[in-house]
Amino acid sequence: MNREDAKRALLDQAGYGSVRLQPLPVDCSFRSYVRLTDGPRPALLMDAPPGLEPLRPFVEISRHLRALGFSAPEVATVDFEHGYALIEDFGEATFTRRLDAGADAWPLYELAVDTLATLQAEPQAARIHVPAYDLERLLAETRLFLDWYWPAVHGKDPSAADREDFENILHGLLAPLSEVPPVLVLRDFHVDNLMILGGREGIGACGLLDFQDAVLGHPAYDLVSLLQDARRDLDPRLVAAMRARYAAAAPELVDDSGYCILGAQRHLKVFGIFTRQSRRDGKHRYLAHIERLWRLLDVCFDEEPRLKPLRQWLAHHWPPETRIVPPLPEAER
Repeated sequence: MNREDAKRALLDQAGYGSVRLQPLPVDCSFRSYVRLTDGPRPALLMDAPPGLEPLRPFVEISRHLRALGFSAPEVATVDFEHGYALIEDFGEATFTRRLDAGADAWPLYELAVDTLATLQAEPQAARIHVPAYDLERLLAETRLFLDWYWPAVHGKDPSAADREDFENILHGLLAPLSEVPPVLVLRDFHVDNLMILGGREGIGACGLLDFQDAVLGHPAYDLVSLLQDARRDLDPRLVAAMRARYAAAAPELVDDSGYCILGAQRHLKVFGIFTRQSRRDGKHRYLAHIERLWRLLDVCFDEEPRLKPLRQWLAHHWPPETRIVPPLPEAER
């Protein structure tokens, strides 16, 4: 059975065979969603092409989160072989849409921080078989900066010596963080992937999306994702208040140095991801955030003295005039 036939069979079996299909906007991944309207109940069809977007992690992590009392989408029907699942439709009230419509940011970020602190403080949350966010994985992610952003701006690859210096600096910064007891890290815990759910109380009102790449790692990483957002400028007063709120809720997890170091790690990775989206996949809209990434890096550098070697390395190889949005490929200019 081909994928199209498998999709139709799944929809027919679940009672959605004659409903209207409404494709939703795609993100950075190969995964896509279709809203099913006029069916037995609101639902989304997740399309996760086998070999490109594994479906099983989403299903297993969703069930794990729901068992712990968090609001992940219920998975109603799943076809692992062909990469389809029918999941609960949380609607359209993402934090991003609420913010863009003028909603007060403070209660939204308070809910997000409360949800994150509760999740990380739950001993059972980390008892799930997902990859370790270990030193090698963190270093591999930072190499995206050298593999994609560097040649897109400099017009050539970094030398072997430059790569070695970069890796040695990042190794020295990240290695101590791997000694911290790990928590469940959702990895993309930011306002695009958080939703307001009506009729639910407390942290249950915070819908969680895009957690299929979850890992076991340092607790500061998801706080970085939320408060050092590559796609949105945040009021520094809000950031300070939310960091304080998190610290009050989960004091045993606070690591201000790790927060800045992982901030730098994430920003370097995202430079590479956004450039790759443009160069490889023709998705150029993410380049609009490149300038913000440089600003966020500077905020980390200003707060954390241990980042001085990385700051000096970047100052040498990336003077101000090179800290630019990569030009589009010549064929698309």
